[in-house]
Amino acid sequence: MEALLETSAREPVAPPPPLFNFARHLFQLNEARASKVAYIDDYGAMTYGELEQRARRCASALRALGVHPEERVLLVMLDTVSLPVAFLGALYAGIVPVVANTLLSAADYTHMLTHSHARAVIVSEPLLPNVTEALSSIDDDGCQPIVSQPHASIEAPLAAPRFETLVDTALPAGKGCASNADDIAFWLYSSGSTGKPKGTVHTHANLYWTAELYAKPVLGIVESDVVFSAAKLFFAYGLGNALTFPLSVGATAILMAERPTAEAIFARLVRHRPTVFYGVPTLYANMLVSPNLPARADVAIRVCASAGEALPRDVGERFTAHFGAEILDGIGSTEMLHIFLSNRAGEVEYGTTGRPVPGYEVELRDEAGRPVPDGEVGDLFIKGPSAALMYWSNREKTRATFLGEWIRSGDKYRRLANGCYVYAGRSDDMLKVSGQYVSPVEVEMVLVAHPAVLEAAVVGVDHGGLVKTRAFVVLKRDFMPSDLLAEELKTFVKERLAPHKYPRDIVFTDDLPKTATGKIQRFKLREQS
Repeated sequence: MEALLETSAREPVAPPPPLFNFARHLFQLNEARASKVAYIDDYGAMTYGELEQRARRCASALRALGVHPEERVLLVMLDTVSLPVAFLGALYAGIVPVVANTLLSAADYTHMLTHSHARAVIVSEPLLPNVTEALSSIDDDGCQPIVSQPHASIEAPLAAPRFETLVDTALPAGKGCASNADDIAFWLYSSGSTGKPKGTVHTHANLYWTAELYAKPVLGIVESDVVFSAAKLFFAYGLGNALTFPLSVGATAILMAERPTAEAIFARLVRHRPTVFYGVPTLYANMLVSPNLPARADVAIRVCASAGEALPRDVGERFTAHFGAEILDGIGSTEMLHIFLSNRAGEVEYGTTGRPVPGYEVELRDEAGRPVPDGEVGDLFIKGPSAALMYWSNREKTRATFLGEWIRSGDKYRRLANGCYVYAGRSDDMLKVSGQYVSPVEVEMVLVAHPAVLEAAVVGVDHGGLVKTRAFVVLKRDFMPSDLLAEELKTFVKERLAPHKYPRDIVFTDDLPKTATGKIQRFKLREQS
């Protein structure tokens, strides 16, 4: 990128040099912080000096196994210190890490292994059964399994080599791979909120841009921060939160291998007192209704971020009232790597996704590709320097999404007169009821404002050839399903939205199907209807 991109009127950001390896970049940034703690996981800590040395040893170990630059290695790893070591070690060697969702089935891993042609797979021991099954079902026997046991006190006999042992016994790699800024660095698979995941290909420079354009100027992350992301590292959001951002400023990151329940989050917030916390709307809602919610004095949060789904206004307002910290709701995507539209500290407008992050451009377009006026719903298009190159081996989807400098997000938004953007749902989730468009998200936001409702998802169902709305509702713990409550919820929506938008059916359910990143999978709800 030739021109400087600005994070504000006063702070132009220069692009990375053409010869640029992101792992080398981080190691050089943190040379003077060798003794500072970079990571704390469930069993211990790792300093910046140890992180660099182990990543460079990992680079040597992968090369010794016969994995060459530009070849892929699949990472099916829990959030422990071994995952940043593997990711940065692969980057340093010019090898392409493919970070995979840890909650998938053997069939999903079979798809990823065959689709990526991975030459090795590093897998956390608790996840080994599904990966072993996946490996047994593919024809290519050139993919080597490597098992991660970062905190094993006694090394159990394994058929595959142990990742930590390979790293311990390797010599640190020298200068690392002389990568270019626009070289392929890593892949992430899309979350699958609309179906089959796609292999999204990113460059070394893309990681740099997310830190420079969002983390530093919007979050205001600095070296003294302690950060904690409930979103896992395999998620584009989590990778930025817990790796790119803290390591770009010399901060300390907390990692948690277990599932991000409200109670697990509270334990880390109180024990480690992170100053920056990253969550998703469902988690924030569950935290607020938990009887174990910590007092404001027991935590040290100064700012929070939210992504994955639109944050309900009520959840944001109640969280800030309790903890005193704002939640900066934003939207990012696997294709753009991190958040490109966000609220700002001191300027938060709950119920909106804020304004474009400086350095990114957004447009709302109608079905003919024309700009839509303020107040009307349009398809969201984004332009910015962290955009992915393509979907691997998927020309049709690539051509439909990557349109020159612009990316079609698949999201619907409307822009308010003050410049803030309001989420209106996924493009393929929009409903036409009584000849008029209905945004499921708009209805869901009203439903969750009812004191009985914890979560809600709205889909369209066929009633004699006509589309009607059906709401799947998760109640708070003190409320019970009933016909009376269902009618009350319908009336609650009618009183706040146009009459044609209220849900004709209310289905009470214990939970909603979601991706591991917290996005509601409405297509699964439609299949149930």
